[in-house]
Amino acid sequence: MAEVQVPTHHRALVYDKPGEISTKIETIETPKPGVGEVLINLTHSGVCHSDQAVMCNRWTWLPAPTQAGQVGGHEGVGSVVAFGPGAEASGLKIGQRVGIKWMAYACGNCMPCLSGRDACCVSGKISGFYTPGTFQQYALGPANYVTPIPDGLDSALAAPLLCGGVTVYSGLKKSGAQPGDAVVIPGAGGGLGHLAIQIGGKGMGFRMIGIDDGSKKDFVMGLGAEAFFDISKYGRDAEGTKKLQDDVKAASTDGMGAAAVVMCTASNAAYGQALGMLRFGGTLVCVGVPEGEPVPIAGADPGSMLIQELSIKGSAVGNRKDAIETMNMAARGIIKTHFTTEPMSKLSETFEKMEKSQLQGRVVIDLNKE
Repeated sequence: MAEVQVPTHHRALVYDKPGEISTKIETIETPKPGVGEVLINLTHSGVCHSDQAVMCNRWTWLPAPTQAGQVGGHEGVGSVVAFGPGAEASGLKIGQRVGIKWMAYACGNCMPCLSGRDACCVSGKISGFYTPGTFQQYALGPANYVTPIPDGLDSALAAPLLCGGVTVYSGLKKSGAQPGDAVVIPGAGGGLGHLAIQIGGKGMGFRMIGIDDGSKKDFVMGLGAEAFFDISKYGRDAEGTKKLQDDVKAASTDGMGAAAVVMCTASNAAYGQALGMLRFGGTLVCVGVPEGEPVPIAGADPGSMLIQELSIKGSAVGNRKDAIETMNMAARGIIKTHFTTEPMSKLSETFEKMEKSQLQGRVVIDLNKE
């Protein structure tokens, strides 16, 4: 087996002032893999809205605030450089590219894991939240849980798929939509939404309807959406909401409404519009997580839900199988992440642009560049 030289220390991006947008490059000690673990030399890490929420302590439902010095990130791609005891039994090879996901670890033995709901694992660990994340040059991962990256798939393209791609693919599967059904994606031009439009349309045979700011129309339609609605042309009042819902229904397969709305934006207002876009038996899939204090979904009263037999489902990322299937779709050219690469020093600036909704597609940090 070829031996790889591993440095004693490496560069990492940490949240130095949790509660605000602030990151700092530091030199930290390179860890040694324990039982069942591999050490990965990371080259790329996607930047996700979830990273910003964790850094700024905006998700009040998390069990504890983020601590200073936390290495963030959960969309990392790199090569295996060392095995811990027993890890070689996984079948991984030195030099093989693998990815680290939002769920850094899931036990595989509890009932949620056995049901394919890794995010509900009773002993799960989240990458970038009380577990060192992927905004660093070397990271540990369970040999049986990291995701193999197909040969020929660019690492920078693959990185955002480890969260964004897997998450929307899982949400689309849980929607219950069938080929030919209309599926609505609020936030269609964003990091999650632009992947959902492609996976749903090209990979699963759905008729995709996008909702976002008008500046993103050409981008979303170019990804394969059949219809697009400029949210800025509709008021947030009851009249504007009703007009948007009616327009979406008119654009659906038979004019009765969409089979599913997969929410790819973190807007309470968008959630409040969603149920009125559905046909009978339709499903709202909650993917985007609004920040601040929880707000109930408008229109989700028992009478409205039962008379149309509507459903609301939560979908927190996907499982190992979802991740492998997402990577295979990308390797076949079905999904293409629209991204720009930035050096490590640009992470805070990227979060600032994210804060102002100035990003189109995804940003990937090149961990070989400072």
